[in-house]
Amino acid sequence: MGIYDTLNTQQKKAVLQTDGPVLILAGAGSGKTRVLTHRVAYLIDECNVNPWNIMAITFTNKAAGEMRERVDKIVGFGAESIWVSTFHSSCVRILRRYADRLGFDNNFTIYDTDDSKSLMKDICKRFQLETTQLKLRNIMGSISRCKDNLVSPEEYALSTNNEYNKVRISKAYTEYQNALKKNNAMDFDDLIFKTVELFKTNPDVLEAYQDRFRYIMVDEYQDTNNAQFELIRLLADKYRNLCVVGDDDQSIYRFRGANIRNILDFEKVYPDATVIKLEQNYRSTQEILDAANAVISNNYGRKDKALWTDQKDGDKVKLVEFDTGEDEAKFVATDLGKLKRSGKLNYNDVAVLYRTNAQSRLFEKWFAAEGIPYNVVGGVNFYSRREIKDILAYLKVIDNGQDDIAVKRIINVPKRGIGATTIEYVQEYAIERQISFYDALCEADQIVAVARSASKLKDFVTMIRAFRTKAKSYSVEDLTKDIIDVTGYMKYVETLDEDEEDNSGDNSRKGNLDELISAIVEYERRVEEEGNETPSISGYLENVALISDLDRVDEDGEKVLLMTLHSAKGLEFEHVYLAGMEEGVFPSYMTLQCEDSDPEGIEEERRLAYVGITRAKKHLTLTAARRRMVRGETMYNRLSRFVTEIPDNMLENAKPQSSKPAFLFDDGESIDEYEGVESTYGKSRRSSSFDDYDGPSLKSSYQNKSFGSNSGVSQLSNSYKLKAKPAPKKPRAVPQSKPYIAGAAKTHSKGSLAGLSKGMPMAASKPDYNVGDKVSHIKYGVGVVTSLEEGPRDYKVTVNFDDCGQKIMYAAFAKLKKV
Repeated sequence: MGIYDTLNTQQKKAVLQTDGPVLILAGAGSGKTRVLTHRVAYLIDECNVNPWNIMAITFTNKAAGEMRERVDKIVGFGAESIWVSTFHSSCVRILRRYADRLGFDNNFTIYDTDDSKSLMKDICKRFQLETTQLKLRNIMGSISRCKDNLVSPEEYALSTNNEYNKVRISKAYTEYQNALKKNNAMDFDDLIFKTVELFKTNPDVLEAYQDRFRYIMVDEYQDTNNAQFELIRLLADKYRNLCVVGDDDQSIYRFRGANIRNILDFEKVYPDATVIKLEQNYRSTQEILDAANAVISNNYGRKDKALWTDQKDGDKVKLVEFDTGEDEAKFVATDLGKLKRSGKLNYNDVAVLYRTNAQSRLFEKWFAAEGIPYNVVGGVNFYSRREIKDILAYLKVIDNGQDDIAVKRIINVPKRGIGATTIEYVQEYAIERQISFYDALCEADQIVAVARSASKLKDFVTMIRAFRTKAKSYSVEDLTKDIIDVTGYMKYVETLDEDEEDNSGDNSRKGNLDELISAIVEYERRVEEEGNETPSISGYLENVALISDLDRVDEDGEKVLLMTLHSAKGLEFEHVYLAGMEEGVFPSYMTLQCEDSDPEGIEEERRLAYVGITRAKKHLTLTAARRRMVRGETMYNRLSRFVTEIPDNMLENAKPQSSKPAFLFDDGESIDEYEGVESTYGKSRRSSSFDDYDGPSLKSSYQNKSFGSNSGVSQLSNSYKLKAKPAPKKPRAVPQSKPYIAGAAKTHSKGSLAGLSKGMPMAASKPDYNVGDKVSHIKYGVGVVTSLEEGPRDYKVTVNFDDCGQKIMYAAFAKLKKV
């Protein structure tokens, strides 16, 4: 039997369709990696395509390495010549050859988020760009979005319409790009932004790469942004042999700039495209897939498809509801302990998934109490730790003397008696002479203001020059060890406070430095084995800069993984606990706040739920708490719509840990005494009272003017039954569920449950702003109030923000400040 005979019909079709534009809609667990590797092998083996002419883009370095290994096993040769890498790695390789065409040296530094933030702080201070109202993160977020959409500083300046904040962002953007160029540095967004600029301004370079990449494949196409779309469009424009693989139902990175329209509109861009669907799932049981299909079918913006599998007779999806988040975490810990003791699982086959990182705390507490080993994915990044960034900064300065941010980081680390005032004088001298900060240090004896510190500055320069000389003959490992030794850094870290925030984790700082050396040794070994380049400082720094979150997932050891749903993308586990399945938690409260003005937000949250469900291979447990502590407040939330969209017959409803919600109104009166509430809180939502209901939708009951009455609450409870619908039908609307704040209910009589039903805190008084006033929000920046409506519990505010458009929110939560 040939290697292609092991593929199913649709997989084989995807492998054999090699010419022209091809869209492969690959559902979760449908074997897309297998298809891609067999497709590459088919091009080489059967179509006689030179491996040199094949490009494959993946979203993680780990995926790129796995693809190359698999192809090598199939074809036996040529795999090393295939260009397999991530978008950013590909762009770095191109820019290392042609950055000089854009005015950079080819050994440019890649700035991480902290480097970029430090640079922007300097710019805002130097140009007096006040950041109290317009936060630094808003400025940087706007610049990042500009680059994702290929908008240059000059183009952005033309679009400000003299709006105050946009003018300030424009100034910051211009000066930020100037400073990056002066430092011979690019930030992460620049890597693609500048490569597209290179291709558009240098037709000869573009054509050279078009002729090389005659067959292009792109994985995870649903997560591409506009800049990535344009990059691929340019490269594929000559030969048009473009194959994109993705699943619109798993597009979950809109907050990072991903544009789902790239995959949904592929056939509009390429009208002659061949579309192939991979719907057979090889990961999960049919019971899990049925639940996933039921949830995602409620989305409008998707291509119609449904996952299926030959794996029958699996367990139903389990739903367990609790009184508190504490109870939820305790249950998961004890349940895992029981299953482990009975030999039904290994800890490394388990993942606990949640919407936000903050939810991990209770699980960590109870896992520790139960003695369950765990690893929190997405904690403090190893390469973000203070001691690691310090040593990497030394390597950056040795490699690129123009990097002002790196020089300033280490000039007094370990302490050399060089203070902030001295650094400021040197900076002023550098700006006045239009030279780099390091070059200014080299001229320290000419700076009158730093005469007393000149010898210390010159000693620092002498040390860096000595390291640069050693770098010509030392390995990266030996040079790094020499830096730690010569600078006395190991003794320095012993004096640091071990309890500082950036040193969270089990390892000491000295242990982290040892681990850094190990990572460098591993890098040098891998590069030498591949034989494509020589290990170097710039190569290692590039390797560190391009490591993604998923590349860092530690799958070794007998540990349960705790991670956000976004971190779980691309992974699979025998047992999955999907926690916090409540309105206001998942979907998130901010998404519910903006549901009217941004309906796509709910669709993205639903796709995230779909991703979470499809991580499970055999066992999936959904958990929810009726109340949980959020930012110091007790929130009461209804069951998530992503649970209610799953039909009753697909769920095994486990008995809740307690039958009552454990909060009281006045003088010991339980909320269970009131009509209608028991069916929502006291009993399972699968109560028989729901089964025959065919009344109004939740939207209509939510908008009922008598919503605060007992009958209104009863109507809400009875209408809470939702059935899954096929994609073409309009999903039944669900209210913007808002969390209830403990204590607010005491302002109401027994007969009025408006506080619970609406789930909002009572605003103390009318806000101090009116329609037409300019206000500031901690996340969205500055905007103008366009509407202010008084409600039964709070004021509903509509604001047109300068940077992100219209948002609708409630005054008590928005915490808007009048500008």
